[in-house]
Amino acid sequence: MRRRQFVSLLGGAALAPFAALPVYAETSGGCGFPAARDDGWPVAAGNADKLVDHDALCKTADQLAASDASIHAVLVAHGGKLVFERYFRGDDEVPGRFYGRRVENVTFDADTLHDMKSVSKSVASLAVGIAIDRGLIRSVDEPIFNFFPELSDMRSPERDRIQLVHALTMSMGLKWIEATPATGDYDNDEARMHMAQDPCHYVLGLPVTTPAGQEFFYNTGALTLVSAIMRKATGRPLDEFARETLFEPLGITGVEWSRVKGDTDAGGGLRLRPRDMAKIGRLVLAGGRWKDRQIVSKAWIETSTAPKLKATDNQSYGYLWWLGRARLNGREIHWIGALGRGGQSIRIVPELDLVVAVTAGYYQDYSPQAFKVQYGVFRDVLRTISPPA
Repeated sequence: MRRRQFVSLLGGAALAPFAALPVYAETSGGCGFPAARDDGWPVAAGNADKLVDHDALCKTADQLAASDASIHAVLVAHGGKLVFERYFRGDDEVPGRFYGRRVENVTFDADTLHDMKSVSKSVASLAVGIAIDRGLIRSVDEPIFNFFPELSDMRSPERDRIQLVHALTMSMGLKWIEATPATGDYDNDEARMHMAQDPCHYVLGLPVTTPAGQEFFYNTGALTLVSAIMRKATGRPLDEFARETLFEPLGITGVEWSRVKGDTDAGGGLRLRPRDMAKIGRLVLAGGRWKDRQIVSKAWIETSTAPKLKATDNQSYGYLWWLGRARLNGREIHWIGALGRGGQSIRIVPELDLVVAVTAGYYQDYSPQAFKVQYGVFRDVLRTISPPA
């Protein structure tokens, strides 16, 4: 199968110990004990969670702070409580004063919004699930052109096979060049889509390369279709619908989700605080429930995070969620992931009752070492968790 290398690297590989990284910066101080805040997160008191080696987490964070690793935040939630929280300083992409993005050196803390990149896609999956739960979208098997009658002149026997499920599983079978540093600012379909008069027309007009549903091929254009479908089905842009039905019930405030030509940038325009990333992870871990409220149906959580297609690097893909495996004390464990360019990640490990949220600034760095550092944070957190008996 044809696969994009830049996507395959998101899962990462083994990382050399952080102690081997060169030391440049000062440590940020503190030991990562989360502070109690009025945001709905219960926090573990000191070393109360005996299954978490807090000293080892502190050591890892100190090594990150003393290295040139471009990690911005590491949060760990275990057993439904926030047990570790550490922020760093580094370069980040922030909204420009007038348009676009600019790079700025930021001292991160619990109130700093961070660019989620493609983590946005997994959050969009939750919003789609809520719309289906409420009967606003009939099912994932709905043909794409049912949502776009104005584009009926583009229909063909091959395109008529494309359903919503194929957008959710990155298997539409359309030719696509994803935006990466190697493709330049405009030499990719993502940039051309955003510049097009009708982005959905652009995506659906791309050449068909394989039958829909047959092959995983990463395509941010699929989220342009998903965003427009959500607007058509709910009567509101995706960000407004998500704010009312997902973010507010989770106690997530101050969120930013940009729009492109009137539609929410579901492929990568979301900005969240790391604590709110961890909430998204906890929601999935709890089967769509936050505290005493069912926000997304358990059925959607189970369906959307079940493997649908083989993806890359021994990973699978659900409905805009990655599914991977890791080794812990000689045993294989499975994780569910929302992964974004530059090192943004929410990884959920159901069998350990664990959520790990990481933000980073590797937006233009696709080197093997950068991906090793990104995945290595998750790997080192895993090593501090004692598996249940």
